[in-house]
Amino acid sequence: MCRNIRTLHNFEPPATNDEVHAAALQFVRKVSGTTKPSQANQAAFDEAVHEIAHITRHLLDHLTTSAPPKNREVEAAKARARAEVRYAR
Repeated sequence: MCRNIRTLHNFEPPATNDEVHAAALQFVRKVSGTTKPSQANQAAFDEAVHEIAHITRHLLDHLTTSAPPKNREVEAAKARARAEVRYAR
């Protein structure tokens, strides 16, 4: 999985539309192999981002869990600790 796409489910407060859009944008960039599409492909690129963001929001709104919501700060600290170990030299 692309490291820039973060888990969005089961957080308090829930994922924002900006977070969902950012994840959709990263997904489309990864699949298309480009961060900036050509002018000829811009409309298709933008449509794909919009549709994936919509489907992602739909998925997040309909997922259920019995686990308690995760804390964003705690999860961010865990990610920083993993990165420190990964990139320590």
